[in-house]
Amino acid sequence: MVTQLYLGVLITAVFATTDATTDIKVVCDQNSIRVTWRISAELVPFASRLFLGSCLPSTFNVLPTGEGEVQFNYKLVDCKFKRLVRGKHLLYQNELTFRPNKRSKPAAFVYPIECAYKSPEGWFPAFLNPGASFSEGRGRLVFHMELLNEQLTGVAKTNVIPLGSLMPIWAAVEQKSHQPLLLLIEECVAATTPELQLDSQVYTIIGNKGCLLESMKANSVFLPRYHSSALVLLLQSFKFALGKEVYVHCKLVAWDPEVLNESKKACQYVKEKQRWELLDDPSQSSVCSCCDSTCTPRLKRDVKWESNGFSHNSVLGPLIIIDPSDSNAYNESEGSLTAAEVQ
Repeated sequence: MVTQLYLGVLITAVFATTDATTDIKVVCDQNSIRVTWRISAELVPFASRLFLGSCLPSTFNVLPTGEGEVQFNYKLVDCKFKRLVRGKHLLYQNELTFRPNKRSKPAAFVYPIECAYKSPEGWFPAFLNPGASFSEGRGRLVFHMELLNEQLTGVAKTNVIPLGSLMPIWAAVEQKSHQPLLLLIEECVAATTPELQLDSQVYTIIGNKGCLLESMKANSVFLPRYHSSALVLLLQSFKFALGKEVYVHCKLVAWDPEVLNESKKACQYVKEKQRWELLDDPSQSSVCSCCDSTCTPRLKRDVKWESNGFSHNSVLGPLIIIDPSDSNAYNESEGSLTAAEVQ
């Protein structure tokens, strides 16, 4: 035990006095990664304690200088890479680590690894299966709305949301043979029932023809689009109906990407700039100026599009927002953990 602890301290000191990152080379291929790591002679006997995520080295060679060269050659589906969507790019992230002690102990050295790829035109994440059970049809279009996991790589496996955390809500419309479409969320409210009634108590999230009102009160934001026909809203969970079943009711609209106006837009309040900004083209943010008052009613063009089935009312839920500091509320909600599981 003493020897193992001493070894961990010794190796940590070696890393602290040398710049190990200068000897790491990363090559991202189309579906794989190649990492070459040149290590000091002191680390050569412990090469088996080097990892790329969950993977051991593919090859290891001792150089004439006494130093070592470790290589990791793996597919991006191996080693527990995390796949994220950021704007129009796919990111694969992992960590290169040295672990002289047991896995439960902190690594002595951690180096982030990332491969970034531009999403192909018209690309949708693999989990967005057009035939999935959460599809909703309206006329000739099919709309979707789902809660995603934190990594934005799939549908969330729990509907229990800690208070203050961010809920990624994904909405999309299938283009099929249509001209390019822009997916907008015209309005969105939270309620305690799956159907809205005249006397329903609601909490407004998006209103005024596409203004994300929650971006003023909390840290809610629209993420950069990966495709015009989809939208991801990072919604900060709120105290409305805390501990009860909450349903998010949204009006989704498929619109012409070339025509944005005060009644068809996606606007959010940017606190750093203290102003409203248009998600799809900040240079046209003047259409968001009405978010603090009343935005103009629909134009005749809008009515014509919607009469042909270019809008749809979607409901997401039930969601249960809990206060993590309230242990009783958490225990009562455990029975709902699998309510949104994907088989």
